[in-house]
This record gives sequence, structure tokens and C-alpha cells, in this order.
Amino acid sequence: MFVITDKAKNTFMKFQLGLISFIALAVASCSGNSGNKNGDTTLSKSDTAIANAPDAPAVNMEYCFYTTEGTASQDTTKVNLHINGNKVTGDMDWLPKEKDARKGTLMGNLNGNVINALWTYGQEGSSDTLSVEFQLRGNQLAQKPYKYDGETGKPKTDNTAGYSVIYNMKNCK
Repeated sequence: MFVITDKAKNTFMKFQLGLISFIALAVASCSGNSGNKNGDTTLSKSDTAIANAPDAPAVNMEYCFYTTEGTASQDTTKVNLHINGNKVTGDMDWLPKEKDARKGTLMGNLNGNVINALWTYGQEGSSDTLSVEFQLRGNQLAQKPYKYDGETGKPKTDNTAGYSVIYNMKNCK
């Protein structure tokens, strides 16, 4: 006579549950929208799947970031990006504590996870432009720093530097 113990029953039930979970996961991962291009795909702000995929272009996505600098973290820079395919628009505000702020708009392109944009800003009653380069990194935005151009006396992006200015993601308001 063959007797099944309670321990054997529990082990078998756990195996069945694990197998069912595995099959459900496999079916779910294979049943994405493979080629359905008829519908409008809009992602919400809370959807971080694209933000965590370094080379995936986002569609109709909004990102908001900030960083603080200075001896007491008193200088703030805010970046708000709207990404639609490979087109990027948005706002960027540099808000130093005791200096004149630079506030303006961004227009550029997304290539993989790299954003090249032109920042058109106003400061002290005049307007100017500055090329900026960002890299989307999950819940962070990294930027190449500026250096001063000796010929023009203006800042410009240091293309030889790494992405050393780090912005943290925040809720968009």
C-alpha cells in the first residue's frame, strides 16, 4: 500500500503553485502588444518601465528633476522634460540663492537615453541660448557640466566631460 504524507502533499502543492505562476508569467511576457500599432499609446507619470530602460524612447512621457548645489545646497536647478518619441521639449530653471536666475525652455532630441537640447533662457532682462546634454538614468537625469569659453566669455557644455551633474526625479506638478 502507498501512503502520501502531509509533507509530500505540501511539497507537491507548492510545486504546482510555482509551476502555475511560472506559466502565467511566461504567457504574460509573451503576450505584449507585438505589432499593434493602431492604438494611441500614452504612458502615465507613474510608469517607470521606460524610465528604467536606457535605450527605449518614451512616448508622451513627462519627467521632472531637480538638483541642489552650493555650500548649503541653496542653489536649485529644475528640469521638466516632455518626451514624445525622439522629440524633447520642456523647461529648465537655474535658481541660485543670491544671483540672478536663468529660466527658459528646452528643445531637442532623444537618441537612446541621451538628450541633446538647446536651452533658451532669460537672465537679467536679456535672453541667450546654451546647448545642454543629458542622459536619462532610470530615476535620475545626468548632465554634462559647463565650462567657460575663453573666446566668447560664455558657458558651454563640456563635451569631453562625463555626466557629472546628477538630478533626482520628483513628482511633476
